[in-house]
Amino acid sequence: MKATSFEQARRLEDVPNIGAEIAKDLRQLGYEAPAQLQGQDPYEMYDRLCAMTGIRHDPCLLDTFISAVRFMDGGAALPWWAYTAERKRELAARSPAIVTSA
Repeated sequence: MKATSFEQARRLEDVPNIGAEIAKDLRQLGYEAPAQLQGQDPYEMYDRLCAMTGIRHDPCLLDTFISAVRFMDGGAALPWWAYTAERKRELAARSPAIVTSA
């Protein structure tokens, strides 16, 4: 059963939105326990996983990382897609504007 508060999460799979496959991704990044997610930068985690695996993962994985970190930082257990709009705004703010000449 999924944890309803960060204090209840004992395994990565206890964290809302984290199943077996995403737990594998987190373990590949070096996270073995939910508490290790506290205070982490989910954008950096996603970039690191993409670099480690040599592929650009679906950005929904980033949404899931955001949801997991926020939950472990004491936030509400929200579905991963609740963070999609935030992710899009954040990535747009980080990207340099593309200037084309007419």
